[in-house]
Amino acid sequence: MRLLRRLLRGLPRLMILTVSVEDDFHTHVIRDAAVRRGFRDFHVLECDRISGRPGLTWRSHGEASSTVLTSEGRTIPLDAVSVLWWRRMRANQQASARASTDHQQRLVDNDSRGALGGILAASFRGQWISTPEATDRAADKLYQLSVAREAGFRVPRTLVSQSRDEVVEFARTVDRVIVKPVVGATGPLMFTQYIDDPQGIPEESFSVCPAVYQEYIPGRRHVRLNCFGEQMYAALIESDRLDWRPDLNVPISRWEVPPDVGSRVVEVLRRLGLRMGAIDLKLTPGGEPVWLEVNPQGQFLFLQPLLGEPLDDHFLDFLLSCAKSGGPDR
Repeated sequence: MRLLRRLLRGLPRLMILTVSVEDDFHTHVIRDAAVRRGFRDFHVLECDRISGRPGLTWRSHGEASSTVLTSEGRTIPLDAVSVLWWRRMRANQQASARASTDHQQRLVDNDSRGALGGILAASFRGQWISTPEATDRAADKLYQLSVAREAGFRVPRTLVSQSRDEVVEFARTVDRVIVKPVVGATGPLMFTQYIDDPQGIPEESFSVCPAVYQEYIPGRRHVRLNCFGEQMYAALIESDRLDWRPDLNVPISRWEVPPDVGSRVVEVLRRLGLRMGAIDLKLTPGGEPVWLEVNPQGQFLFLQPLLGEPLDDHFLDFLLSCAKSGGPDR
């Protein structure tokens, strides 16, 4: 509470707007933390509930501010918003599911998404967490790998291909190969898997679409590092699984981020243009951290009860502190 008062003292009235989807767990928890601490200008724009409610307004001429409609039905001017947390954006409209044709559904979804993105780009002048352009670019796994390597991290040897012959040849250069999607799709999670005998897999399975083939990094120590600005909160997850996400009933403890690792993480996010990120590292048997990926808006609250760390308060402090920099974040 003292930090909140200190951050607000001497500043114009601070308003936080989160763009997310209805019933997003992280959005609700951070908003509840704001209310608990006496900060009530935390609003949510549910990007999947634009259709069916007259909630967006933008004019090319005139002095009236662009406005959006919050989840509680309040119309707010964008020029009053200090910080915009770009939490979730790509979602179809709930109302479009009732459209009579697929074309009408696509029209509602595309125009709602396009109008919201355009209005925010044209009218919002506060701090983005993080900008749409940086968020989209950083979500590219190949681009972020190259940036992480340039910033001094070891990254796994990686091949993206549709050729079985190229995958077979790649497998000869590393001890073991894993495969994962380049982007993935909505629906069931697609977990990383081993691919031990690419020669025995039909060629059509490779050619149907590109995939990421990567050097397997041995070891059982995984790190999930949440970076909010320059503040970092990391967990060591000890699991024999290739992908630790399906089973959290494993030893999980706080991991003190070494200064050199922290400085490299900050540099990667700076080059990507991100204000925050959920980073996955893996420690080799010798303790070397290997960069796997960053999610620009990754999940972090699942670690709060496991670590006993108030990540909701830490993240709210981060959002509030961003107001101090002032001016547009472009």
